[in-house]
Amino acid sequence: MRESSQPDFWQSPTRANEVMRQLSALKEETQSWRELKEKVDELTELVNLSLQEKDISLEQEIRSEIDQISSHLERLDLQLLLSGEYDKRDALLAIHAGAGGTESQDWAEILLRMYLRWAERGNYQANLLDTSPGEEVGIKSAMLEVKGSYAYGYLKSEHGVHRLVRLSPFNADHARHTSFALVEVLPEVEQEVEVRINPDELKVETFRSSGPGGQHMQKTSSAVRLTHLPTGLVASCQSQRSQHQNKEVALRVLQTRLLELERTRRAEERAKLKGEVLTAAWGNQIRSYVLHPYKMVKDHRTGYETSNAGVVLDGELEEFIKAYLRLQLGKG
Repeated sequence: MRESSQPDFWQSPTRANEVMRQLSALKEETQSWRELKEKVDELTELVNLSLQEKDISLEQEIRSEIDQISSHLERLDLQLLLSGEYDKRDALLAIHAGAGGTESQDWAEILLRMYLRWAERGNYQANLLDTSPGEEVGIKSAMLEVKGSYAYGYLKSEHGVHRLVRLSPFNADHARHTSFALVEVLPEVEQEVEVRINPDELKVETFRSSGPGGQHMQKTSSAVRLTHLPTGLVASCQSQRSQHQNKEVALRVLQTRLLELERTRRAEERAKLKGEVLTAAWGNQIRSYVLHPYKMVKDHRTGYETSNAGVVLDGELEEFIKAYLRLQLGKG
């Protein structure tokens, strides 16, 4: 707060914007606790009134208030588990279809819809930055930007390989089929100083959008692909109307990938010091979604499972997220 009141505060727009975002997040968090206290105070008065007047008709209202307060407290309690360096940030979520062609590409699109529905349920802003359509159905890959408080903290539980078992809708025999898709979740870069990119180390390519962006995006080469030559990392965007806007978004995605690369390098160094053996993420499915011969979604890290697969695929991921965060807290 003191920093934002300085006369030269806005001379550095990048730093100023970051501080304002932090202030906004702190105000939102403080307001949540104040609202909870107000509800508890109101409930206390209601209980006292019921006892004084011996009015049992207030019992239903009291129970309803207790349920609301419990739900509110559970959400705030969950946020206390989100204490990681990047947990409060917006997130970039990428989905990549695994081997298996049509089946896996369809599965990747189902996952994309699941995360869009999760964002909608939680009042997050989700923007589809880039997508590569499947050969027949579905998608080969997609990049989703999710904006909102603690977006990365919640979504980091989804990072890994997701496995689907079902009767194939694309096979004449409707045989049982297993499909895989990889989900990557990255914290979005908030400051340019976090990752500096030399323009001379960038390869810039433009192409026509392949997504449902309207006639303007189809007729002009507004989509942009950036390649960071030293690392080979690639980022593309085709969701904006202008080439300049797409380049800005792609650059932000590239900065995020470079930040994640640095985080991974540091984690590997720490693991070597501890003598840990790192295993490839692609070989380790984190969650299985079984639709045949029975219905079940099971997280292999936490052991949490449910038979209501349809609700999960419609974006109801809260119990899986809670179980993961509590497991990580226990490890910490």
